[in-house]
Amino acid sequence: MRVVVQRVDYAKVSVGEQEISSIGRGILILLGVEKGDGREDADYLLEKVANLRIFEDSDGKMNLSLLEISGSMLVVSQFTLLADCRKGRRPSFGYAAEPELASELYEYFVKKANSMISVVKEGKFQEMMKIELINNGPVTILLDSRKVF
Repeated sequence: MRVVVQRVDYAKVSVGEQEISSIGRGILILLGVEKGDGREDADYLLEKVANLRIFEDSDGKMNLSLLEISGSMLVVSQFTLLADCRKGRRPSFGYAAEPELASELYEYFVKKANSMISVVKEGKFQEMMKIELINNGPVTILLDSRKVF
């Protein structure tokens, strides 16, 4: 499982012309599920992102986590995070999990996040979405539950 974590002042997701979710200060998570992933991958990444010290303290240092600032989380599924572009020019998505597994683990991640974080919003699985955000920093971090990077 892979995630892109972005520290945001604001983020919103729209499907078509309709806004379906938005958050204020917090993190936007793009989440991709890989073949062979399980709940332990979701547990690992959720614990990691909720406790990442990426928010500034009173001295301006990145020293506070999402939990410590009582920030919001917006989770959006994105299978293209598993793209393999090593050969040719067209990305291969052979490492991405089948939609049934990806949906199950995405929903599991969101449900567990709701038990830890006061405001959790989500995109819509398997929909074409438009995401708007104000990335604060910018701070963007890549995480992989298999620790390949």
